[in-house]
Amino acid sequence: MKKILFLAASMLLTMSIFAETIPANDSRVTYVGRTWVDGTDVSFDWTATYFRVVFSGKSLTMTASETKWDTDAEKAATRHNYYNVWIDSSTSTEPHRIIEVAGNDTTIELIDPAYLKSSKQKVHTVIVQKRTEGEQGKTTIHSFSTDAKGQFFSAEPLKERQLEFIGDSYTCGYGIDAATRTERFTPETENASRSYAAIVSRYFGADYVAIAHSGMGIARNYNSKFKGWWMPDRYLQTFDEDSTQLTRWDASKSDFHPAMTIVYLGANDFSTALAPKFEDFRKHYYRLFDYIKTNYGEDHPILCVTTKTHEYLFNYVRDLVNNCGRKNVYYLGYCPAQHLHTDEDLGADVHPNYNGQQKKAYSIIPYIATITGWGLQDMPVK
Repeated sequence: MKKILFLAASMLLTMSIFAETIPANDSRVTYVGRTWVDGTDVSFDWTATYFRVVFSGKSLTMTASETKWDTDAEKAATRHNYYNVWIDSSTSTEPHRIIEVAGNDTTIELIDPAYLKSSKQKVHTVIVQKRTEGEQGKTTIHSFSTDAKGQFFSAEPLKERQLEFIGDSYTCGYGIDAATRTERFTPETENASRSYAAIVSRYFGADYVAIAHSGMGIARNYNSKFKGWWMPDRYLQTFDEDSTQLTRWDASKSDFHPAMTIVYLGANDFSTALAPKFEDFRKHYYRLFDYIKTNYGEDHPILCVTTKTHEYLFNYVRDLVNNCGRKNVYYLGYCPAQHLHTDEDLGADVHPNYNGQQKKAYSIIPYIATITGWGLQDMPVK
């Protein structure tokens, strides 16, 4: 695994008392993902949530706080939220740095001052994306600051092309940066920016939202964990880990309007040698269809993706899609040859690494191109 630079937990004692500061909810900052605004603070916990900031100056910091969802102190201590930071570059490249968000009201240096001092650019675009998923914690951003001579500008608004992904650990990028398939998962090896969802979205030049959580299923979670709280339920939430009615997601109040939704779920339903009954699986899958169509309209396209890891899963999804009686619902089934099976494709806990995620992206892209009418591009998939 690449060496990671951890800078986020320390207070910047040398920071000047004079600064240009804007609140987290300033209209010049563009957020992509489900967020909750409380006063001038912006909070979120879903994997892959990201924001864009544009500024001029010799420094860029943000003040943020981290909340662990766990009530058990020992479990909470193992949780860590990490973020990729890119400056003046695409998210397909290596990040400028990786930061950890921890503690309360912590001032975090987003950009290496040496880079800003040597750069010939006057105005910089910064993208910060959550690498880790919701169970690692909730981040609340309070403000952004640059030096007194600096200035903030309006970041690029939401892109015209937008995609929504609903999934499990594969969509989260679980263990993607691990060196081998036998390496156990740690938060440091999770990287949403290298998942198939991110790769597909970059290919189409689209903003995307990932509603995903490791171990989640349609009607049964991995090893029957969290019985009665499956992905169709979480899909309704503003926060991955908060099921209260007070923070329900209201798509009608969002500026995010995806061209289609990609659902990649089911493997956890058939985990640990158990399987849900077809009637239960279908009922909860159709419930998810109802929620998606309620959000975006009956004509909104849905692509259901599955692998032939289990014969029942393959058949379940194909049959329920073919017989759902709804508009614009499609099915993509990976044959065994497309499923990951070599060490070169695998990261932590036998999950796909970047190479494996690229293969998934290559398979999904033609379907999205046809369904949306966006067409295929003569460009690499990365």
